[in-house]
Amino acid sequence: MADKVLIVDDDPSICKLLEKVMHSNDLETDTAGSGTKALERLKHHTYDVILMDIMLGDMEGFEVIQHLREDGIQTPVMIVSGRNEDYDSIYGLSIGADDYITKPFRPVVLGAKVKALIRRTKNMMASQSSLLECGPFTYDSSTMRFYKDGEELILSSKESALLLLFIKHPGQIYTKDMIYEQVWGTTVAIDDNAIMVYINRLRGKIEKDRQKPAHIITVRGVGYRFVP
Repeated sequence: MADKVLIVDDDPSICKLLEKVMHSNDLETDTAGSGTKALERLKHHTYDVILMDIMLGDMEGFEVIQHLREDGIQTPVMIVSGRNEDYDSIYGLSIGADDYITKPFRPVVLGAKVKALIRRTKNMMASQSSLLECGPFTYDSSTMRFYKDGEELILSSKESALLLLFIKHPGQIYTKDMIYEQVWGTTVAIDDNAIMVYINRLRGKIEKDRQKPAHIITVRGVGYRFVP
């Protein structure tokens, strides 16, 4: 299936030109002649890139971008505008645009930029899919490394298995039997002391104060609960 581009411009001749450039790069297109129409389309359709003019009939393209980002829509946006002031490009990028190109543009350059933006976004999404995030904690399955607030945690294999169990199931109460089965792989000859030793070691590495844990909470008489 071809990648799809939404063209947002109130000038029909520019829309036709942009459609032609996109089609020549094997990209499908939709068009919206106003900011309102663009926002409405994006409620019901997904796109790989949005080409956004700044000067629209009903609002500025900047406003459209702000609405998108506030709504959690992370589709990459390339501003295509006749305004070539540095302020416009800097402001556009600061509110969530991913690239800025001025009119008149060279069709071959625009096509290459759009395809590069799509490729970069897809690669980023693929790399992020290996990340498991839970509060301040991140686990990168591709490297089997853990991080808290961006800082790597140096953990043993048992500590890693414990933390992975917890961040996969935040809020769930785990009995010692359940922990021993998940981390040690058996329910035979459960060693309560071993569990407590590793819980304390893990607390020492992820808690600000292991004596007053904020993440690994003891549920008296039952087991432990993880609060991210």
